[in-house]
Amino acid sequence: MLCLSGCAAFRSYDTELRDTLDQASSGNVDGAIKVLNSNNRGDKDLLYYLELGMLERLGDRYPDSQKSWMTANAYVQAWQNTAQTNPLRLFRGAASYLINDKVRPYEGHDYEKVMLLTYITLNFLAMGDYENARVAIKQTHELEAVIADLRSKELLSVEQDASKRGARTSFKELNGYPVETIDNPAVNALKNSYQSALAHYLAGFVYESLDEPSLAAPGYRLANELQPNQPLLEQALRGLDQRVGAADDGLTDVLFVIGSGTAPALQSRQFRLPVPINGTLILIPVSFPVMVSTSWPYLPRFLKVDDGQTLTVAPITSIDLMARRALKDDMPGIMLRATIRSTSKAVAQYQMQHHAQKQKDNATQLVEMTAALALALGSVLTESADERTWRTLPSEIAIARGRLAPGAHTVRLQTLEGERSVRLEVSGRYSVVDLRLLRHQLFVQPPVMVRGGGGELSSTSAAAGLSTGSEQGTLEQQTQTMEGPK
Repeated sequence: MLCLSGCAAFRSYDTELRDTLDQASSGNVDGAIKVLNSNNRGDKDLLYYLELGMLERLGDRYPDSQKSWMTANAYVQAWQNTAQTNPLRLFRGAASYLINDKVRPYEGHDYEKVMLLTYITLNFLAMGDYENARVAIKQTHELEAVIADLRSKELLSVEQDASKRGARTSFKELNGYPVETIDNPAVNALKNSYQSALAHYLAGFVYESLDEPSLAAPGYRLANELQPNQPLLEQALRGLDQRVGAADDGLTDVLFVIGSGTAPALQSRQFRLPVPINGTLILIPVSFPVMVSTSWPYLPRFLKVDDGQTLTVAPITSIDLMARRALKDDMPGIMLRATIRSTSKAVAQYQMQHHAQKQKDNATQLVEMTAALALALGSVLTESADERTWRTLPSEIAIARGRLAPGAHTVRLQTLEGERSVRLEVSGRYSVVDLRLLRHQLFVQPPVMVRGGGGELSSTSAAAGLSTGSEQGTLEQQTQTMEGPK
């Protein structure tokens, strides 16, 4: 089984991504991509393309980023199709029962699947392609519905399986597990682990820019429900009709998306799990994932534009909290698999040792005792929790919004290392600017192709090396024609 699983059973994703993030946070995006590639020399999986797409985006390489994320989206689409047609297939994981969860194909956490489409949307907006952004938003809504249905079925399946086996599914029973990291008021306040106020606010913004206020309103409304008591979000819904009905005043409605920090890491730690063997509870060392913060994100309270206008910054999505909620929701399944795995290993060791002790021939007894010892050692070496998670995502995301005159502007924001300023240019009736605070670096993802007042794409598309119209195709067409993951 170890030969079949390769090095996956021993891989530490947390360790690998530290070097990648160190390179990116120093401003060396190409170096970060090089490290990522060096750690993924074999077959590439969903997680590789998630990380690669974000790094390429940090380098303003929108077409490359979109290509990587479209590949990742093909994996998600395949998962979504399975979830709709054969959900029981997603609940199985025989190899993880025998070795560990690292050998399971990486399907992505629910919030990662949704955030992938959110960032695909942001890429389209940066390239001025509001029509394909609209398609990505539609896919987001469909994906959320599939996830909601699947998770309810999975929870029922885990509960029934655990009841039949007499397995434990509550992580609160693990002696020493840091329960407060995933079970606290902030985490429990989330409606679920996959719906984000950012995704639905973006939906409102895109539909508004396309003169579809009847579709924009539900997006803004759900954003308010997911992130309540934020005046900026409330204003978007309250002033929608007035903005849509107002005459064109020549200004650009600019949405600033500010990301800070990096998503939390999963680290494998060992705890003692009580396992029943021959009517006796035996404490078996078992590894479980623990959520650990990887940064101290800071979000400014205001953005200052030029020497006058001040825009209020409003927190809108915490990926840190979403990740913690996802782990909390996943723990019953993780506990079930760990219990089955530990029981199987413990029973096998017990039987081999018991059988060896009955042998009268010393040579045979030595061979069997050695085999039992090898089995025990192998169990310890392969017992490790799955640390895979999309680490280049920001930890916290906020937004600011204002109307600016078309042209160049200087935007200033406060960081932990003092005030930073960026120079950017906006045009058209609507524009999105992404600012990313990554440790010591401030990355700016400005629009490279803007949408004009009549919905046309600007002539800068050719200079940016992008195709438009029938050559590019819609997101739906790209997803359908792309070969699925093998």
